[in-house]
Amino acid sequence: MEIPFFKYQGTGNDFVMIDNRSGYFPSSQKLIESLCHRRFGIGADGLILLENAEGYDFRMVYFNADGREGSMCGNGGRCAVRFAHDLGMFDQETSFIAVDGPHEGVATKEIIRLKMGSVNGVERHEKYDFLNTGSPHYVTYVDDIQETEVVSIGKDIRYGSEFGPKGGTNVNFVQLLGENHISVRTYERGVEDETYSCGTGVTACVLSAHLREGWNGLVTVETLGGTLQVDYLEKDRSKFDDIYLIGPAVRVFEGNVNI
Repeated sequence: MEIPFFKYQGTGNDFVMIDNRSGYFPSSQKLIESLCHRRFGIGADGLILLENAEGYDFRMVYFNADGREGSMCGNGGRCAVRFAHDLGMFDQETSFIAVDGPHEGVATKEIIRLKMGSVNGVERHEKYDFLNTGSPHYVTYVDDIQETEVVSIGKDIRYGSEFGPKGGTNVNFVQLLGENHISVRTYERGVEDETYSCGTGVTACVLSAHLREGWNGLVTVETLGGTLQVDYLEKDRSKFDDIYLIGPAVRVFEGNVNI
């Protein structure tokens, strides 16, 4: 069976995208893992299906690179909006549903503006913050992000005694660069490695920095794959609404693959 696919990336976070509105794609874990493999497949941090959803422009179904269905992916959501726009499914504004609920998106030529889900609390600790921005995120602060051993430390925390029994967590390292400006590196659960960018992770880091530094307004975030911005409204202490992840999402190539 030959299927068409598209490859998209958002600040280096890359995805195999499949238009599955006709429901033909056989979404087995083994198949998805093989398609995401960087040596024997197309190569990606995850795979996303666009499907029909009553009352919405589309449904986004996200799978991690290990082939398992994942929690919400922010950069994946932005790429899904760009993909749907490229397919002519909407003009400028869209609404879609993902595993964590409804989302809204706005597409321009340069950027995708994605409305994230509300955050209803942040666990504050001396050495880290923990919150769920559609996916669980551990956020800690470092003095030199370039010298941080992201994979080894991230893996220890992801599989450690505190988070391992709960299904693990994504682990983010933040360096403060200036007012409303941070750098972030992320170890992603499901990819089991550092990725070039993580949208839900970047969002978590911005909200954490807001609570620690007292910042207000748009925050700029540097990742290995490029620059993102996050806007938000704090409706109550540690509770946030109107959260937007903003940045580029780009089609890389398209093709067909035999499965």
